[in-house]
This record gives sequence, C-alpha cells and structure tokens, in this order.
Amino acid sequence: MSGSGMLYGGDEIGALVFDPGHHSLRVGYAQDDTPKADIPSVVGVGPADPVMNSDLETKADNNIGSTNKYYVDTTHINVARPNMEIQSYMKDGMIENWDLFEKVIDYVYAKASVVQSDSMYHPVLFSESAWNVRNNRERLTELMLEKYNVPAFFLVKNAVLAAFANGRATALVVDSGATHTSAVPVHEGYVLSQAVVKSPLGGDYLSLQCRHYLEGQNIDLTPTYAIASKDVIKERDTARFTPKELPEKLTASWQQYMLKGLLQDFQMSAVQVLETPYDERTAAAIPAVHYEFPNGYHQDFGPERFKLAESLFDHNMLGAGQLASASVGMCDADVRLSLYGSVVVTGGNSLLPGFAERLNRDLQHRAPSNTRLKMISANGSVERRFGAWIGGSILGSIGTFQQMWISSQEYEESGKSQVERKCP
Repeated sequence: MSGSGMLYGGDEIGALVFDPGHHSLRVGYAQDDTPKADIPSVVGVGPADPVMNSDLETKADNNIGSTNKYYVDTTHINVARPNMEIQSYMKDGMIENWDLFEKVIDYVYAKASVVQSDSMYHPVLFSESAWNVRNNRERLTELMLEKYNVPAFFLVKNAVLAAFANGRATALVVDSGATHTSAVPVHEGYVLSQAVVKSPLGGDYLSLQCRHYLEGQNIDLTPTYAIASKDVIKERDTARFTPKELPEKLTASWQQYMLKGLLQDFQMSAVQVLETPYDERTAAAIPAVHYEFPNGYHQDFGPERFKLAESLFDHNMLGAGQLASASVGMCDADVRLSLYGSVVVTGGNSLLPGFAERLNRDLQHRAPSNTRLKMISANGSVERRFGAWIGGSILGSIGTFQQMWISSQEYEESGKSQVERKCP
C-alpha cells in the first residue's frame, strides 16, 4: 500500500530534509527556503565530567570502564576543553562513523532550535553522494526506520537535488565542497554514474595552501579563542595582544579544527579566482584586499590571493574545468549538448569570488566549438552553499513525490533492501 504516503504529504506535517556534507550537516523542513540548522560534521569526544554540562549525553565505554561525553554543534565544539578530541563521522562523501553520526541525529531531534519534534511524526529525505555504496544506503534506511521510527524515508543523490534547486532535471552538476570537487551528470533526474568524476581539491585543500602561504610570511595565526585582548596597530606592525589563560591538555585535533576556522575566514574574505589562468601582471592590476587576523595584525593582500586559488583550476588533470569536460566526454553524444547547456555550480567552496566565471572560461576552451554553454550559479551564498538541501526541500513538498516514499509499512514487509529498488 504505497499510497499511504499521502497521509504525511501535503501541509499537515512537514517532511524533514537532511543533507550531510564534510563541512556540515544541513537540516530543516521541506517547503522552507533554508535549513533550520547547519551543524558542523564533527563531534567533540571528551572524558565525562560528572558536574558540568549535565545536558549533554554521557555514555559508558564498557571495555575501559571510562565514560565519554559527546559535544555536538558549534557552541559546544568551540569551547576549549581538556582532552576533547575532534572527530569527523564522514569519509569520502559518505557516513563512516555511525556512532558519532547518531549522536548528531539525536541532537537534531532533541534540540528545540532544530526540529523540536518527535522523529516518528516526520518523513525523512536524505541526500547522498553519487558514489554512495549499497551497504551504507541500507544501513541509513535501517537506522532511520528502526531506531528513529520515522513514518517514511527516501534517499536522493545530492547532484540531482542541486539540479532541481536550479530548476533543471538535466544538468552537469559541478559541486565544490570541503574535501573534494566533483562533476556529476544528471539526465532526466537520474545520475549517469559511469561519468562521475571527482578530485580531492576543495575548501580544505585551499585552507592548507593558505596556511602554508601565511606561515611562510611569518604571519602569526593565533586563533580568537587564545586571545584575551589586543591593541590597535598600524598596518604590518607586529601584533600586540594578551594571550588568554587556557586549560591544559587541549588536543591537537581541536586546535587544528579551530585553526581551520581561521583559515576558512581568510580564504572567504581574501582569496579570489582569476577569470583567466594566473598571470602576475593581471592579478597586480586588481585592487588588493585588506584583512585583519584575530590577533590584530592586518595588511593588504594583492596578487598572492589569486595565486592561492589557482591550484583549484590549473592542476594536472584535477582542475575543475578538466573534471567537468571529462565527465561530459564520458556521456553519450546525444546528451552532451544538454549537459553543457546547463552546468550547475554548487557547494560552499564554489562561493570563492570568480569561481563560476573561471569555470565558464575553462569550459569554453574545452567544449566543442558549436556548443552553447550555460552556467547556472545561484547568486546568493545561501543557495549555493545549500543547493542540495534546497532541492530536497522542493522535492519533499511536491504532491507527486508523496507516493515515492518507503513507508514504515513497506519496510516492515520487505526490509532495508527496498532502498535499492525505490531510490535510484
């Protein structure tokens, strides 16, 4: 009785849309314009302190007899705590550490600011990477329908959702996120999986480039949490700041995580992509950008801010333009024109100023001469960062989609293998 989905369709009770990525997990209600929450894809794991933070879950590790405490979401993760390790539950675009992932889902349902509702009342739509594997898909289906008792469940490829968010059922989706950039061809709402191409160059790689560069310039990268106060200084003068008293035993993983936040701010404020391949003269003619670091040190950044981003495009075989044209080249000749005719740019790293323009220029040079190339990149940062989530929000609220859900009833009858049959 698959029509039972109509019970949850419509306006009475909204479906929840989850879009997990390496930088964050986006969660919210279908029909909304933006996610309710954007939760970092990491969990702080520390020794339990029986007195403090009784609101956070404590769990006994039977094997050692010690207890761990889990810290989820920015306000909890960003606190300097002794012995708290930062761990990610994602690997290569897929959920890997299921225990940590469950801690985050528990938090989503428990926290008033996020969902404020019982999981059994809301169908759940999850996005997944184009290369997700069967075992993972079944495990997620089982988790949501058994542990969280959701009334219905569905999984959709995030590239398909990003295409939908931009009003397309056929598109070449170029998604540049934290850990990788991928080119995924979508035809009539289905991923052409034999032509998916990806590279490990994304926002994290760029953060690393920024770190090497800034450290090479001897710029002090003390993050905000370690600064009690700072003086106003002239440009390029040595920073004058008072360090904050910090707890002992801060872990390397937490300090790296906090440093990454500083680097991400620098790259989003200062780094830019040149529309043509990097050339010092061209870059020098563009006005410099002024940036101030947390410790008060500040200076102008000129051509080097373009050079940093160049590796995302000018990289042997891995540049974004190469990925995109290679992907189209692996598709049947009769769909190539329609893919070039709607290239959807999405993902947080694509928000670098000039990213879409450079991709457009590189593709112009690689596409056959008779091709009409059309780049579709949402202007707003929200639409580009949350492309897949927005597509899920649209899909989850369409009337005709309501009979596609895997209902809890169907799951009871035929089990988790349903997901391979019902979710392409």
